[in-house]
Amino acid sequence: MFAAMRGRVLVVAGSDSGGGAGIQADIKTITAHGAFAATAVTALTAQSTLGVFGVYPVPAAFVAQQMEVVLDDIGADIVKTGMLPDEEIIGAVARVVTARRERPALVVDPVMVAKGGARLMSGPAEAAIVRDLLPLAKLVTPNVPEAEALTGLAIRTEGDLVAAGEALVSMGARAALVKGGHLDGPEVVDALVRPGTAPLLVRHARLTTRHTHGTGCTLASAIAALLARGVMLDAAVTRAIDYVTRAIQAAPGLGGGHGPLNHAWAIPER
Repeated sequence: MFAAMRGRVLVVAGSDSGGGAGIQADIKTITAHGAFAATAVTALTAQSTLGVFGVYPVPAAFVAQQMEVVLDDIGADIVKTGMLPDEEIIGAVARVVTARRERPALVVDPVMVAKGGARLMSGPAEAAIVRDLLPLAKLVTPNVPEAEALTGLAIRTEGDLVAAGEALVSMGARAALVKGGHLDGPEVVDALVRPGTAPLLVRHARLTTRHTHGTGCTLASAIAALLARGVMLDAAVTRAIDYVTRAIQAAPGLGGGHGPLNHAWAIPER
């Protein structure tokens, strides 16, 4: 007996040849949540747990074509963005989304820096995220360095997470989840900020491990899949954070650097 698949997510992101992040992590995560994953690849990367060794962007017109043929045929309840390497691709994504008569909701994961420190986005591209995508976003999911780059604010405390989320909402996003994993302390606090509602602070124990490659991609895709299935935003965020925590705890221990998660932790052994 197979579970019914509900919800469609179109992921617009880069490929990770190591399988831990990017399109590969997105597909695994969305499938694990019982939704259907389609993709538009924005860049090919040569990477492993040890770092990013090469990036080959896809032409913006072809990114748009990938999106359009999927939306025309299969459709999407959610479009989730990941690595968007240049402003031309960001502009193309925005144009495709806004041109749809039935506009899909947009979850923006502003992937700017790889886990190993490699820069994945140019300065003009960061500005294009603010100009072109934030006003379309149902949710934006930056970590601390990304939120600082997008807002210009310094983030050192729990209150700063909320302030950054409020700034992102004032910049056009309907909601912002500012992830606090880069801050110090025995627990991690993630702040979900929405206009007219008290911030939702999700607290979870900090896990000491090197196996955290792809956590941002995985979290945003889990939220996108749950939203596509009709789950309300607060519940989607808390359930997705729990999923990522368990995926880290069940990590397979692969590679010599920042290892991947176990996206299939909930699938029973056979």
